[in-house]
Amino acid sequence: MRAYYLDHDTGSNPRLPHERNPPASLTEAELNKLGVLYWDCSGPEGQAKLESVAKERGYRNRDEVRIAPGLLPDYEKKIKMFFDEHIHEDEEIRFALEGSGYFDVRSQNDDWVRIRMEKGDLIVLPAGIYHRFTPDTSDYIHVVRLFTDAPKWEAINRPLADSTVARTAYLQHTNAV
Repeated sequence: MRAYYLDHDTGSNPRLPHERNPPASLTEAELNKLGVLYWDCSGPEGQAKLESVAKERGYRNRDEVRIAPGLLPDYEKKIKMFFDEHIHEDEEIRFALEGSGYFDVRSQNDDWVRIRMEKGDLIVLPAGIYHRFTPDTSDYIHVVRLFTDAPKWEAINRPLADSTVARTAYLQHTNAV
């Protein structure tokens, strides 16, 4: 996992890295202040670590998704939908089995922070954080989605999400109000 502030080039391909020059990286501790959690579940102990985190956090359900042309129906339409800025009323939990991609999350001052995920990365985005997703130029990522209840993915796009309970709770939790 690698996290950094995005450049301000909003007109070009979102699948490119878009790192600022000079780079402006974030530490795991800085991500934690945004409510974003990360675990390295690579290597021989990776599956055991994933199961431990899932049990500790109450993630009882899961499914797998492959995001790639020819594997995800309506690929281009779905990728555009994933890249629309939105929140969820529940945590978004992803474990990368293969491939790579980017989660972009809003910082407390509304800048974009890009989080590169690749094989072995486990990430939790808190309910109420503005974010979006795109695969990188490899156009392939295979993830496990974890859920506390039945699998669901319901996005609330900005600005409609501003008045939700999840967004208000997130802002209060991160002291951004």
